Amino acid sequence: MIEFRGVSKIYPNGTVALKDIDLFIGKGEFVYILGPSGAGKSTLFKLLMREEKSSSGVITVGNYNLNRIRNRQIPYLRRRMGVVFQDFRLIPSLTAYDNVAFAMRVTNVPGREIRKRVPYILHLVGLANKARVYPDQLSGGEQQRVALARALAHNPPIIIADEPTGNIDTELSFEIMELLSEINKLGTTVLVVTHEQDMAKQFHRRTIRLEKGEIVYDTGKERS
Repeated sequence: MIEFRGVSKIYPNGTVALKDIDLFIGKGEFVYILGPSGAGKSTLFKLLMREEKSSSGVITVGNYNLNRIRNRQIPYLRRRMGVVFQDFRLIPSLTAYDNVAFAMRVTNVPGREIRKRVPYILHLVGLANKARVYPDQLSGGEQQRVALARALAHNPPIIIADEPTGNIDTELSFEIMELLSEINKLGTTVLVVTHEQDMAKQFHRRTIRLEKGEIVYDTGKERS
């Protein structure tokens, strides 16, 4: 599903963000990627999204070789990865329904499919009764659920949650992690990029820790 082979990233100013990373994440895994600020988590995320190119090594996501991918293929790569951001990034003038629907409209999904899928996704994240509510009328946890619903809009095989609990309290953080776990049970590969080690320990999932651009430990694939 996702593989890094000997991947390094050195920025033009000489900053070494990642050093010779080897990593394989299989289909259907749930993985925490931990590390303090500056560890390389954001760079790893940007390489996966092909916002940045690696300086050396090979990255593959599904059938895509990110070293050889053409610019016109990048939007299709990104549709395979639903992304949940720390700051939600909802459109304030749109309802919860329309925030999710918008993610589908911009890729020319037919209206009939949008009308069928959006209510299903909102139900999946527990917001069926909030479809017509605007973001500023929702709690932080509810806004994060809308953001998650939007990430699920295209039924992607991979969900990447970038510090998804950074702007919500501890109780709601556990709710979001439980929801991501439920989505993982449906077969979706889930990557949670975070600095919250206690959260990872609580949920007993595969954990990869980055420090100064290197993997310092990887607990391996989760065991049932």
